[in-house]
Amino acid sequence: MLELCTLINEPTNKFTKLGCYVYGIVSFHNGKIRVPGRLTDKIVGQGEEVDFSALEGREVVPRFRRRYSVGRNDIIPTISLAFTFADEYYPHQEYKVVKPNKEYETPGIVGYGVYTSRFRIKEGSIERSVPFIDEDAITAAVEAGKLALIHSGVNSSLVGKIYVGSESNPYAVKPIASKVAQVLKLGEEEGDVQGVDAVDTEFACKAATSMFKDAVSLVNYPKANVKYAMVIGADNSQAAPRNCPGGELDLFVGFGGCAYIFGKHDVIAEIEGWYSCTSDTPDFWRRDGEPYPMHGGRFTGDPAYFKHVRKSAKKLMERLGLQVSDINYFVAHQPNMRFPVKVAKELGFKEEQYLPSLQVAKFGNTYSGSSPVGLAAVLDIAKPDERILIASYGSGAGSDAYSLITTSQIVDKRQRQKLTVRYQAENPFLEYVDYTTYRQLKLGM
Repeated sequence: MLELCTLINEPTNKFTKLGCYVYGIVSFHNGKIRVPGRLTDKIVGQGEEVDFSALEGREVVPRFRRRYSVGRNDIIPTISLAFTFADEYYPHQEYKVVKPNKEYETPGIVGYGVYTSRFRIKEGSIERSVPFIDEDAITAAVEAGKLALIHSGVNSSLVGKIYVGSESNPYAVKPIASKVAQVLKLGEEEGDVQGVDAVDTEFACKAATSMFKDAVSLVNYPKANVKYAMVIGADNSQAAPRNCPGGELDLFVGFGGCAYIFGKHDVIAEIEGWYSCTSDTPDFWRRDGEPYPMHGGRFTGDPAYFKHVRKSAKKLMERLGLQVSDINYFVAHQPNMRFPVKVAKELGFKEEQYLPSLQVAKFGNTYSGSSPVGLAAVLDIAKPDERILIASYGSGAGSDAYSLITTSQIVDKRQRQKLTVRYQAENPFLEYVDYTTYRQLKLGM
């Protein structure tokens, strides 16, 4: 609970861009534990009066965020003692470890979680998620991983491998995965280290989905002794300002993270098979040391996205002997609204098969989280014994297609997940910002 609070009126040497913010004392366990903390996700305008009586006494939820501003060559400090109100966008969800009930012969998804910010920019019919000033790919990965643990009920100490795919890591050299492993206590604690293998991956927007098959293979290999593996795609999707080269991307970029836990116990969706394809196609790139990516315009379509997504989806269906009519839902990478719809129609899918996965008009292109978020939207509503085909895409270029079959566990675990994709897309506590504020928030503290 937020007991007492005050307003810091001007930026300090530790919060160079944050502006006015609320700081206070938070109590836990009926006042037995009291800690100082910053109220995040709240924009206070210069000169705006704050009614502290409307804030004090309300329940809050700890959030993982950047701690304060630093220079470009400094370590980015993070903290789990930033707070938001529990009765607003991000509700309290208790993490309960659940004893596994059933072991499946075929490994698959055991749990998942999606995290996007409450902030949005809306232009025309498209809304895009915007990070608050103390958020980045690291904080999104931690939040998504936390939600996946809550949904799965898996003991975090049994997660023996974590992959994090991103193309917006704030560091050129320092993994996100090690931070996630430490914060979420993945693997057995061995003194001051975690007994878990952690690695970052990179392949543009399929950096996470590429690891689905690795995670499945690992948990299915007895000698690996890995019971569960976590895969996260998280990005503060990058784009230059619109008056600069590459600024066209700024119309679609979003922010968020999506995490999946794979295993063989209490599986909600079995991985039936997969197919990957790759070619050296430079349709989108960011050179070392450059802050923003460039892309090849129309070259990103037929020679890149469409060729690879069509190939992976068709080859997988061919290998598994599937027809379009055998598939209940189709999920594709979503760089914009047009590409996934066009490729779905070319493959023969109907609207009822591909529309449930389309989330780009609500969150924007979340890069490594794009097709994983689309898959999560489908898993949120899928019934047992339904087949899902997902075909991701990563520039440079390649595609991974997977066929999944849901189980009865998907219904059993649904009550554990409050922060669904739809909940975040239609939340009454969303806050919309203008373009100038959007660019400032994207740059962060």
